[in-house]
Amino acid sequence: MAQGTVQLTQSGTSRWRRRTGEYPTVTAALEAASDGDILTLPPGTYRENVVVTRAVTLRGPDGSPGSVRIAPVDGVALTLRAAATVADLRLEGQDTAAPALLVEDGAAELTDLRVVTRSAAGIEVRGSARPTVRRCTVDNPAGVGIAVVDGGGGVFEECEVVAAGQSGLLVRGGARPRLERCRIHHSGSAGLTVTGDGSGIEAAGCEVYEVKGTGVHIASRATAELTDCQVHRTSGDGVTLDTDAVLTLRDCDIHDIPENAVDLRSRSVLKLSQSKIRRFGRNGLSVWDPGTRVHAEACEFHDSTGDYPAVWVSDGASVSLDSCRVHDVPDALFVLDRGSRVEVLGSDLSQVRNTAVSVSDGATAQLDDCRIREATTGAWFRDHGSGGSLADCTIDAVQTGVIVTKGADPEVDRVTVTSAAEAGFYVSAEGRGAFRGCRVTGSGGFGFHVLDGCRTALARCRTERCTRGGYEFAEEGPLVEDCTSDESGAREAPHGVLTQTAVRSTAVSTAGLLSAVPDQRPTTSTEPDARPPAGRDDVDPKDPKAVLDELDALVGLESVKREVRALTDMIEVGRRRQLAGLKAASVRRHLVFTGSPGTGKTTVARLYGEILASLGVLERGHLVEVSRVDLVGEHIGSTAIRTQDAFDRARGGVLFIDEAYALSPEDSGRDFGREAIDTLVKLMEDHREEVVVIVAGYTTEMERFLTVNPGVASRFSRTITFGDYSPRELLRIVEQQATEHEYRLGAGAAEALLTYFTVLPKGPAFGNGRTARQTFESMVERHASRVAQLPDPDTDDLTLLYREDLPALGASSISK
Repeated sequence: MAQGTVQLTQSGTSRWRRRTGEYPTVTAALEAASDGDILTLPPGTYRENVVVTRAVTLRGPDGSPGSVRIAPVDGVALTLRAAATVADLRLEGQDTAAPALLVEDGAAELTDLRVVTRSAAGIEVRGSARPTVRRCTVDNPAGVGIAVVDGGGGVFEECEVVAAGQSGLLVRGGARPRLERCRIHHSGSAGLTVTGDGSGIEAAGCEVYEVKGTGVHIASRATAELTDCQVHRTSGDGVTLDTDAVLTLRDCDIHDIPENAVDLRSRSVLKLSQSKIRRFGRNGLSVWDPGTRVHAEACEFHDSTGDYPAVWVSDGASVSLDSCRVHDVPDALFVLDRGSRVEVLGSDLSQVRNTAVSVSDGATAQLDDCRIREATTGAWFRDHGSGGSLADCTIDAVQTGVIVTKGADPEVDRVTVTSAAEAGFYVSAEGRGAFRGCRVTGSGGFGFHVLDGCRTALARCRTERCTRGGYEFAEEGPLVEDCTSDESGAREAPHGVLTQTAVRSTAVSTAGLLSAVPDQRPTTSTEPDARPPAGRDDVDPKDPKAVLDELDALVGLESVKREVRALTDMIEVGRRRQLAGLKAASVRRHLVFTGSPGTGKTTVARLYGEILASLGVLERGHLVEVSRVDLVGEHIGSTAIRTQDAFDRARGGVLFIDEAYALSPEDSGRDFGREAIDTLVKLMEDHREEVVVIVAGYTTEMERFLTVNPGVASRFSRTITFGDYSPRELLRIVEQQATEHEYRLGAGAAEALLTYFTVLPKGPAFGNGRTARQTFESMVERHASRVAQLPDPDTDDLTLLYREDLPALGASSISK
């Protein structure tokens, strides 16, 4: 065979009928070939756009892999439209609008190919194509490594994407490939991206690493199953899911992630089993939004490198942890926001530097048969509406076992606290809770310490060897039944009942963390029945000036205050004109609040209702806060009932709909959220004088929401934008929190805080005012850990917060 010619071996039905020919180009040889023929290319560079339309074999010479280059000046280097076999070739392309290798049809077999290109994609599989791709390598620093699109599929075995300017692997348009023992690394965007309704991927034994962005991104109703896979060394999150994505991870290892190891939003679903999540810079598991849910079984979260909770659940999401371990982290589990829920069964939370379980802002946590040890606080139910249950749990070697504050009301059954440095159970600031069959052994403080007359219920509880005593109650404190103690000073009532008079009663608070629990966010009326208690209607409304003064006292929000004052002035003048027998201009009272989380939208909504009540415009002015989960039912007709109920509870006050855009998700189809919108529009028209409706959310999303229903925009004629807080305003919030809880900022603390808030990342998890309050909480916890080591602290020690009490991010950033 002459150099540069293509050898074509044509097959017959018997060996003697085979014959061989030689052709000057690959294209010429393909034109002469039939199904089953073999084309052997000698070493060299072929500047052709090769198109294979028959089931032939196209290969390089034996023993010289990569010596054959198909490298056209533009266009696709190799296009396959049949069940061809291709092996031992090097494909090169320079067309940023076309792939180097395009598989359009058939079940081709591709083996030992090397794609070195600067094309739109290294390999693209589309349509009805179902290739088997083995030991192929893609190096494409200009575009996507491998793209499987528009219904394509196939199997990729032991393939490697060594570089990609965009996603290493892109799956979209209903494509569904399978990956086995593949490696994707050094991509300029996500390592693996699966997006679009019907799109999916199965991957086994694969590795994604060295990615400038997210390791694995599943979005827009796509699905994925990863088994025995690794994701590590990314610059962004390890795994992200959004917009109804579904992901299953089995026996996977996600590690060395600077951001969130796994982040879910917008009704995504994650099933996680026998997997490890370790060495993450922010949250190991970050779960947001109503309908978003996670079930994790036999998983391990550990070795956080940042200063964030290992598991974060907020905005109405839900998480289930079954037989999991969380250890060596700053905080183990934070669940916050009404509608958020966590269930933890048979799991271990240990070596937690701060709080193992924190429940706030109306969230719910349920822990059964769990073990918590070596933490500052075992479980903290922080505020009104926050609750859930602890049952058959053990808490060991902590500073405080369980804290209940500010109206939180958990159910605690058969929980044992051992070796707590301070109280076993601590209740203050109108906390409630029911404690049944609980036990405290070896506490360095009191077994049960209940302050401020909290109406806590204790039944069949037992304390042993508590340094300061078994029980410490304030006057008019808890209800106690059948509780006992080995404390020598405790007097037992007949039949072993420890009555309230049989224990020491005092109204004196202890100093430090437990006597001044930090606030998280303004309390709002979010219970199912927001009607006021009996007699409330007879109470005179607040003075308008007092409410406006309260509005003015809020940190920042200057433009918001001007808007609210202008609106209330219009309403007040209109009311006075009516009293004088004059026509009053029609003022639409319904509002749109836009802006980031934590900027005070709920607080201003509450004050707006009180202002209108003080002016006589609303009967009561109370606030009822709802979100999609409260309004949207699961079957036809239930949404209208839920929406009507929420509206009825808001009669005479304000109906505040947070994240209202969730009622009209993009590409929602037959989503019942539209039924809620239609119902609201009608109710607002029928009862225009009885209820003020405020819808709130991110600016862009709210602009889309107002276009969904023709009647929506006309009823919300005024939009008030809440800007992010500046670092100096965040400092003022911390200063207010400190004053409220009888702390002071020591020398250098204010300057350190200002620097901290300046360098603090303002990403999606940034909570503005909430972040400031959480920063103050962290400072109080760190202060407590520091002061607890002092033998005889004075008043300054107990009240002054210093720069070393700042969270680690602030400390490291300031030192730079």
